[in-house]
Amino acid sequence: MGTNTANKVKFFNKTVSKCMTIHDYGIRTWTCDLVQKKVQFHDILMNSIRRVFNCVVIDPTDSYAYVGTATGDIIEIALDRNLFKRLGPVKRLFSQGINCINLLSNGDLLLGSGDGTLAKVNCESFVVKKEAKAMGAVTSISLTADSTHFFCGTNKSTIYWCDTDSINPELRNTCHYEKINDVAFPSGYSELFATCSLNDIRVWNTKTRQELLRIEVPGLECHCVYFTADGKSILSGWNDGKIRSFLPQSGKLLYAINDSHNHGVTALCGTSDCQKIVSGGMEGEVRIWRIGRQTQIMDCSLKEHRSRVSDIRVNKADTQAVSSSFDGSCIIWDIISNTRIMCLFESTMFKQVLYHPDESQVLTTGSNRKITYWDCFDGQAIRMLDGSETGEINALAVNETGSHFVSGGQDKRVKVWDYDEGICYFQGIGHSGDITKIQISPDQKTIVSVGQEGAIFMWHMPNMGSNGDQDNKGHM
Repeated sequence: MGTNTANKVKFFNKTVSKCMTIHDYGIRTWTCDLVQKKVQFHDILMNSIRRVFNCVVIDPTDSYAYVGTATGDIIEIALDRNLFKRLGPVKRLFSQGINCINLLSNGDLLLGSGDGTLAKVNCESFVVKKEAKAMGAVTSISLTADSTHFFCGTNKSTIYWCDTDSINPELRNTCHYEKINDVAFPSGYSELFATCSLNDIRVWNTKTRQELLRIEVPGLECHCVYFTADGKSILSGWNDGKIRSFLPQSGKLLYAINDSHNHGVTALCGTSDCQKIVSGGMEGEVRIWRIGRQTQIMDCSLKEHRSRVSDIRVNKADTQAVSSSFDGSCIIWDIISNTRIMCLFESTMFKQVLYHPDESQVLTTGSNRKITYWDCFDGQAIRMLDGSETGEINALAVNETGSHFVSGGQDKRVKVWDYDEGICYFQGIGHSGDITKIQISPDQKTIVSVGQEGAIFMWHMPNMGSNGDQDNKGHM
């Protein structure tokens, strides 16, 4: 095998001095002589069999090993002679290969394949006794100590709990398996929230952390999600240029605005009376839509931004909206007369914009790692904070009183700031990828952050009565 890199290592059960290594096109056994400080290996003789090897399990007596292949079959190895013994199941291949394999206490083999198949296979005959389907390619199987149950993980970020007798998968946990683009709470309701990613929108229970609803649009990516003020609709913007509205209880499509933006909808917000939607697109246009019971009509198209609209917020009176763009501009709009009121410029790609609750200021962040306070009356930058030392700031959320705000970005840290002092007092570390969006629950008790790695983290909103650096531990 030359310098072929080992993909898997499996130690023998009765000794720590012997192990097996699985390579792309070969298998080796290794013996370590602890006294002589020497290591010897033997290549398993496979006769004419040629396979790509994925996984291995060794029986309790160290007599046999069972290897799962990329072809979708099982190879039995006689370890006492380092020889290939047999191949199976006969006339049956597991589609997309066998990714993981385990040995049950009764001698049956438990395996998971790339097409989501979970199977229990008789060790003597290689006959499939039971099988079931999971969502996504099976990537791991972990047995309980008594071998009566096991957890199964897939590449679609699903975790199943299964009985080894029936092989009936019970979904225990799930999450997105691609970058999460947005997160939103319903107005005044903290019991659930929505997230969006590639192919779908998901609604989650805040307390149980369980998925309540999945709205799938295969082959498309949802860039933004927003609950209407009355809670009767989930608005969403997609990369096919459509705005889609769904029922939050069932996920049924209420309506779709076709060709709302030529190159994809990237930002959405609605008025408190639910009669208007303000949307932004990849091409830089901001559009205002009038929503009726049966009709969705565009009021106007505002062509001031020259690049992707990253965020849009509407004020409480439904008279103004502010939009941010990657072109380094933030624009405050009069959405009654459909005209520009003010334009803010900075040498950055704006990622997000927020109104302070009293609406005297807006808060922005972007690629320059700065968090900037802007005066809404004269458009001046009145304060600029160093949001991060190591990466761009992608996300902001402000609490209902305006006393504090939270941020997240490429440094993978959730930060809680005092608004007036401009000081970060708390940090949460947990994300393994860039934080893409962040929200504070309407009851002000929970921070929800979502990331590039597909993770959703929930954090307890810290008690800001005392200062000092602390780490809040998140979960989910």
